[in-house]
Amino acid sequence: MALAPDRVVRGLLFDRDDTLVVDVPYNADPHLVVPVPGAHRAVERARAAGLLLGVVTNQSVIAKGMATREQVDATNARVDDLVGPFDAWCVCPHDADDGCACRKPRPGMVLDAADRLGLSPAELVVIGDIGADVGAALAAGAQAVLVPTPRTRRAEVDAAPTVAASLDEAVELALARAEAVRS
Repeated sequence: MALAPDRVVRGLLFDRDDTLVVDVPYNADPHLVVPVPGAHRAVERARAAGLLLGVVTNQSVIAKGMATREQVDATNARVDDLVGPFDAWCVCPHDADDGCACRKPRPGMVLDAADRLGLSPAELVVIGDIGADVGAALAAGAQAVLVPTPRTRRAEVDAAPTVAASLDEAVELALARAEAVRS
């Protein structure tokens, strides 16, 4: 599936766990960060093409009291070292029942990232592995690409407007829209 042909793509937002790095539940230990295969290459291709890059990540480990914000920030810095650098990091520290505006599938982090990057949400593509990533993108007015993992539910795949087999393919879809606009 392709992205909308009438939309300019100037930036990419990535989910962190199971999209950029192997998911370790409630990870707040930088030593446990392992990039998913091809993540560095895919992100580097997007950066080389001139796209602005950010990460939007739910980290309820903070609300659950299992880690501090500083520990999560250190873990994110390790992701930045191994896969980035990223132009913006947006972290939701809340739990599912907290009712915040930032926790995906709500649009808060996507809107915040757009503001930090100086872009309209319509110029962004959010790449993630679950329906909440897609939901946050669409609620903010961005486009979304779902990259399913074994954890992704079939209903999430069926509901996603665009599905890619890999992170590299998801970035390729976005680059095709960015290049088409520049030509």
